[in-house]
Amino acid sequence: MRGLMLVLFAGAAMAAELKNLKQLTSGGQNAEAYWSPDGKRIVFQSTRDKLQCDQIFVMNADGSDQKMVSTGKGRTTCGYFLADNKHIVYGSTHEAGEACPPAADRSKGYVWAVYPSFDIFLATAEGKIVKKLTDAAGYDAEATVNFRTKKILYTSMASSDLDLWTMNPDGSGKKQITASKGYDGGAFFSRDGKKMVWRANHPTGEGLQRYQDLLKDNLTSPMRMEIFIAGGDGKNAKQITNFGCASFAPSFTPDGKQIVFASNKHNCDGRKFELFLMNLDGSGLRQVTNFGGFSSFPEFSPDGKKLIFSSDKDAKSRYEFNIFVADWVN
Repeated sequence: MRGLMLVLFAGAAMAAELKNLKQLTSGGQNAEAYWSPDGKRIVFQSTRDKLQCDQIFVMNADGSDQKMVSTGKGRTTCGYFLADNKHIVYGSTHEAGEACPPAADRSKGYVWAVYPSFDIFLATAEGKIVKKLTDAAGYDAEATVNFRTKKILYTSMASSDLDLWTMNPDGSGKKQITASKGYDGGAFFSRDGKKMVWRANHPTGEGLQRYQDLLKDNLTSPMRMEIFIAGGDGKNAKQITNFGCASFAPSFTPDGKQIVFASNKHNCDGRKFELFLMNLDGSGLRQVTNFGGFSSFPEFSPDGKKLIFSSDKDAKSRYEFNIFVADWVN
């Protein structure tokens, strides 16, 4: 999964770039909201009502007509529209069973489960599964799509490590594009497809041993992640943050010249995550939100005029996260 679902606190402040903030969902855990190519719809994951774990939903850009489009079985993650505006991809465990797979074993610390039963599926935007796109042993999830090149970028255990791969919309042409020991995930292309950005944890020494031990149990630790950038083919990779914290959910500004992301850089062991903006070399760092809780998963609308993200701002109950959208004025 791309995100951290944490117990956080409330607050209320935005940078000058964000105007006319609007809350699109109300209640439950709603996260990872991403735009359709025409900017008229949003796909997101949600645990709400009687659901025991995340399923994939689609709604209109104004928050209306929210409906579940995944099977309602297993656990899902990371929905994204295809370039044709008619299909989505998402990760799901439903072929391994109807029930939600067990939560991660927190006796090992704050860890994520990288369920080996996750595979990536192609479905219509109304929910009809068209094709299973991955079938390698182990975790396949965290898919995003470049609308121009139509390439799918995702994280896979096909190499026996958590690496980034690309494939075509029909699942053909799979290609591994990162190979460093450690976790690579939550990746996005720039709009022209010439660059990619992602979060990574490439530990060494005892840290690498712990990473590998956790991975044997289908777990990974997310609390030390840095932002990396590379060409769209994965070449010339470069680390551009060095906070020693949990920085994740990076994506490009529409012009491809900056990166927006989430981080707890003000307290690396804390649970306050805000949105930040920086240049491609890590310079010019600027804080975008200051809500005092958890804000993440930012993505610009196709026309570049709005920013969507998930936050616990104004949450009415513990573990409530909602989808917000704001005008971007820069």
